[in-house]
Amino acid sequence: MARPKPLTFDKLKIVAENRRARFDYHVEDTYEAGLMLSGTEVKALRAGEASIAESYAEVKDGEVWLVNANIPEYSHGNRLNHEPRRPRKLLLHEREIDKLFGAVERKGMTLVPLSVYFNRTGRAKVELALARGKQTHDKRASIKERDWKRDKARVMRERG
Repeated sequence: MARPKPLTFDKLKIVAENRRARFDYHVEDTYEAGLMLSGTEVKALRAGEASIAESYAEVKDGEVWLVNANIPEYSHGNRLNHEPRRPRKLLLHEREIDKLFGAVERKGMTLVPLSVYFNRTGRAKVELALARGKQTHDKRASIKERDWKRDKARVMRERG
């Protein structure tokens, strides 16, 4: 019998976060995917340099690719340094890839990276979300809810 997957991922060092993603999308499901990187990309990530703000993932030919993620060139790299915005392959199980492909094709959902991090074994991972885009009125409701939580916490702190 397969071991059950944990509810939260083992994030030891978070390198990059896409904070805007939870505001722009309704997150339905999250997956942990490995990243296929070259040596200088890993060194740049360990230095804490990465941006996934404008990036997304796509399923192409039975593989999942992270597109438009920016990992800048490693400062001490030589002529074999990597290209900063190249598409990077994500490592997922075949069953997960099929599930993602079906959701993107049939339901019109989007694959959005939420964070890039290193786990306890030192491997670079991506938290990938299967999400549906929010409309303007949904975003306004999110802002209203966030403000209400902040005001409620302030009142509770003042009253003791």
